[in-house]
Amino acid sequence: MSTLSFSSLALTPAMLRNLDSLGYHQMTTIQAQSLPPMLERRDLIAQAKTGSGKTAAFGIGILHKLNPNLLAIQALVLCPTRELADQVAKELRRLARFTDNLKVLTLCGGTPMGPQINSLEHGVHVVVGTPGRIRDHLGRGSIDLARVQTLVLDEADRMTDMGFYEEISGIVSACPARRQTLLFSATYPDDIRRATAAFLTQPVEVKVEAQHDTGKIVQRFYAVEPAQRNAAVARLLRHFRPVSTLAFCNTKIHCRELADELRAQGFSALALYGDLEQRERDEILVQFSNQSCSVLVATDVAARGLDIQMLGAVINVDVSKDAEVHIHRIGRCGRGQERGLALSLCAPNEKKWVKLIEDYQGGPVAWFDLESLQPAPGAALEAPMVTLCIMGGKKDKLRPGDLLGALTGAAGLSKEQVGKISMFEFMSYVALDRRIAEQAYARWCGTESSGNIKGRNFKMRFVTLA
Repeated sequence: MSTLSFSSLALTPAMLRNLDSLGYHQMTTIQAQSLPPMLERRDLIAQAKTGSGKTAAFGIGILHKLNPNLLAIQALVLCPTRELADQVAKELRRLARFTDNLKVLTLCGGTPMGPQINSLEHGVHVVVGTPGRIRDHLGRGSIDLARVQTLVLDEADRMTDMGFYEEISGIVSACPARRQTLLFSATYPDDIRRATAAFLTQPVEVKVEAQHDTGKIVQRFYAVEPAQRNAAVARLLRHFRPVSTLAFCNTKIHCRELADELRAQGFSALALYGDLEQRERDEILVQFSNQSCSVLVATDVAARGLDIQMLGAVINVDVSKDAEVHIHRIGRCGRGQERGLALSLCAPNEKKWVKLIEDYQGGPVAWFDLESLQPAPGAALEAPMVTLCIMGGKKDKLRPGDLLGALTGAAGLSKEQVGKISMFEFMSYVALDRRIAEQAYARWCGTESSGNIKGRNFKMRFVTLA
């Protein structure tokens, strides 16, 4: 029996059958290293990059010892953002399909407290949430963590970077002293080690090196003067023409400036940084994921934990001072069977950081001449889609099929002209082919069934990039 097989673990036959049905046949490296100590109920510090399978690892650990007959919060997962919390909760529900009536609840900011309190009163087994909202519920007395067996701190380094330490500390103190604590982090610097030491008891430490298949991600470095940096980004985009690009800057001010400059030159660009309102953040991520925005300019803190598929390129506008952070940045492209393109701009004062990257990778980086890049002919610079926001969502009993039916009916669109549909509690977002979006909207609004979905009229607006 292979030691990488889930069958080598002391899991129930029902869980093993469900894992097999989900396509989990062999453990990833982080799963193979972390699951044995987890199943022994040891505390754990696990360092692994995004996409390594860590969510399934701690999800299996949680579900293995959970008692579905005890309707109390037995596991709590803390995440830095609502997007990551939603992804984790979705994965936990998939992993829990082998057992009946297991309730997983997300508790995040940006949504009303009332429905959350109501769900808590009816009883749940697992809570996945953000530190701020969990502390709000503790303050109101609407959540009881006295029966928590497993506490997971997911993306612990990012939660600390975002200033959540005090909230996390308060939440930990509300959990039983006798519990299992699992800390997952992409990086684990000394300051976070010191900050989280009190949360853990004799933890096992595992680490999966954050290296990537060099055959899948092509790295190119370009020397640039600081004043030319933003112009160089535009030059890279015009030459390589990636469908979607994640551009990293080291500060939120630089993010805003670069996104503004790119939009002024005709690129579909948006900036993502730490102190945006949740609604703004939701709309930015929706537009980038549905190809209504071609370039997302972000800080490391804002971009961690995002589930971004089919990324054409990563541009390091500023070289990271941390070699591991650089590896995590470029690892966002080249996922699955796709090849990745990682482009890095380096000013003279950043050469020392590139040397750290070379030491970490165990070899020199490849340098190219920026002046040799010429604008590629053809494709327009605009994103292929635009986003229509409909003022109705899950709470209005709307489903993606309802929106698709209205758009292919009254609006006269074909299925091929409708892109990704993103549903939230009170809002829905639909990507439409940019070439026909305005005409389709005018056609829909010009009929008797203006904005009509399932017999009800909903207000609508196009989401703008500015």
